[in-house]
Amino acid sequence: MSSADADSGRPITGSIQKPRRRVPFWDNARYACIVLVVLGHAVQRLIYDSDIAFAFYLTLYAFHMPAFAIISGYFSKSTSPTKTQMARVITDILVPYLIFELLWTLTKWLVEGQADPNITRPSWTLWFLLALGIFRLVLPYLALLRWPLVWTVAISIGVGYLPNVDSTFSLSRTLGLLPFFAFGWWLREHDIVARMRLLDFRPWWVRVAAVAVLAATGWAAWTWLPLWQTIDLRHWLFYEDSYADLGGEQWWAGGLRIALMLLAVVLSAAFFALIPRGTHWWTPFGQYTMYVFLLHSFVLYPFRETGILRDLDPTWIWLPVVALLSVLIALALATRPVRWLFRPLVEPRPTWLFSDPRLASREGRRNDPTGSRRPAPPQSKSSAPT
Repeated sequence: MSSADADSGRPITGSIQKPRRRVPFWDNARYACIVLVVLGHAVQRLIYDSDIAFAFYLTLYAFHMPAFAIISGYFSKSTSPTKTQMARVITDILVPYLIFELLWTLTKWLVEGQADPNITRPSWTLWFLLALGIFRLVLPYLALLRWPLVWTVAISIGVGYLPNVDSTFSLSRTLGLLPFFAFGWWLREHDIVARMRLLDFRPWWVRVAAVAVLAATGWAAWTWLPLWQTIDLRHWLFYEDSYADLGGEQWWAGGLRIALMLLAVVLSAAFFALIPRGTHWWTPFGQYTMYVFLLHSFVLYPFRETGILRDLDPTWIWLPVVALLSVLIALALATRPVRWLFRPLVEPRPTWLFSDPRLASREGRRNDPTGSRRPAPPQSKSSAPT
């Protein structure tokens, strides 16, 4: 089996593999996306008391998870999975999901005095783990079809008309966001980034246009906020509920989802246009988004339950403070001590689960939710798998 460059996707041939060249842009983009995830969850408690915070929240949710799905799709393979790749779906997604569902059950029982264990209903952020697992399982089948992007858009729109497709195993949200994952894969499959030299040259006017697009969206969110609250736009952006549950019983309700998907692609493009291309001191943290993703909700949980973030005024002070704290949380959770402490939970290697233990113990590459591969910690020869 040939291995691929972690960020360029080009195969490495020959008996001796060359060192992989990482493209800093993608690690920067991963880290920026996970910061937005933390920020979105942190800001949520401010939206009940501040129109500005609510408008900021809507702007953020209009694209941050679609952008995450696009990156995930970009680094996913549509070829028939090998045994190792199938094992990684279990070790990198399913096992951490079960571990953290158990931790959330214990947390709710200790804090709230009650718990309703149900692995079919993902707790808080864990829905995205299941979504990634499903994305990777269906991608080889989608790649067989003509016009795969069209099919995924049709699925996303159509599932909104089916009230029986709900949050069980996060299926409604998974199918709703499937076009963005497929779009990321399509960009890689057709080598769009390299052919259009999107990472080689970025004129100043592109960055200005990107800022203008994001600013215009934020302005529109704030100016017409009463309208967005009336139609419950916030929940439309989750891609989770059926149109009927959102008050969109009309036959054309799917048109709003189409508009939101187009908006998400435009905003994601603007967001990516602002991502630095060079290596910075925080660039390596983009390789460890799994830790931030799984752990940040436990950090924010006390704030959410105690209501500390309610009634914070003035917003022009507290919103930047919360944004800064979100960046610091994302930084702290990606540091080496945190990774060392929580690695058995975040990156378990249950060798006992497999008939061939090497499928779980292989340490040559470690993955995060978006498919970023990185070298494993040094091993002694006696402990290295053969």
